Amino acid sequence: MTRVISIEDLKGLFTKPYGTDAPTKQKWAEFYNENVIFIDPTQATEGLDSYVKAQEKLVKRCDDVFLETHAISITGDCGFVEWTMGLKIMGKEFIYPGTTRLLFGENGLIKEHRDYFDFCGPTFGPVPILGPFIRWIYSKFVS
Repeated sequence: MTRVISIEDLKGLFTKPYGTDAPTKQKWAEFYNENVIFIDPTQATEGLDSYVKAQEKLVKRCDDVFLETHAISITGDCGFVEWTMGLKIMGKEFIYPGTTRLLFGENGLIKEHRDYFDFCGPTFGPVPILGPFIRWIYSKFVS
């Protein structure tokens, strides 16, 4: 049986207000292949169990997490989701705008999930001494 993942399905997966629970493994399994490849700026994993563990580790490291969807596009076996993620850690809020590229397998489930976002700027930018240094380094690559 082939599953057709809709824009509404993705909006549901990529929306999590502060104070709400993250999706369960059963929910992820409705949309992700058992051998899904997950890549983001901080890690790369393979397999649904590894993907779920990566999500659970993020939630456990934070006081709270939100995810807000802005735009979704699906064409053939490829989808893109533009989003903003907020992480509350030790009383501070870190905001990460990003995009996810999803590739769908023959069964219609997600076989590859790749997140694109700037991890260093929002994480280290507000830190005294380190923040100005990070901005200086960035300026050397974009000026």
